[in-house]
Amino acid sequence: MIDTKAIEEHIKGILLALGDDPEREGLKDTPKRVAKMYEKVFAGMNYSNDEIAEMYDKTFEEGMESKEGEEEPGRIVVVKDIELFSYCEHHMALMYDMKANVAYIPRGKVIGLSKIARVCDMVCKRLQLQERIGKDIADIISKITGSDDVAVTIEAYHSCMTARGIKKTRAKTFTAELRGSFKSDPSLQLYLK
Repeated sequence: MIDTKAIEEHIKGILLALGDDPEREGLKDTPKRVAKMYEKVFAGMNYSNDEIAEMYDKTFEEGMESKEGEEEPGRIVVVKDIELFSYCEHHMALMYDMKANVAYIPRGKVIGLSKIARVCDMVCKRLQLQERIGKDIADIISKITGSDDVAVTIEAYHSCMTARGIKKTRAKTFTAELRGSFKSDPSLQLYLK
């Protein structure tokens, strides 16, 4: 669990290290506010991928079955432009204006659409790398749906690149985690654009 008291003390120390007075009017409650914010934005650190899969494992089988002797119907589920943010583990800097597209081919059951967005949110509530966010989302969606045909694409700005260092404010990062049919069939990748 996240130790908010320890975070408060460390934030106080950071303020002192910056040469400011944590007791001055504008900063008096800052350590408490930051600790409360961190408890929310890093809530995903309290859970493993397996626990997140259990948390959002609400699937539906009705109408998904194939008739005996028939091939699996050509179905695909895509949820696009899921708005997210996260914090980079290298600088604890914000990854923002993040959009994820999540797709899978159902294998006898589908997950509730809002659960896909909830999985994405929880995965982002960790110190992360954009590449790992896509991998974690794909792992969890695959575990819940039982499908190996999963794809996750993510686009985001990274404040560690836009606000510090090289300061390229319009540089956007794109990552893709393609599995199963999405990896071998380029026509399926068109659904992710």
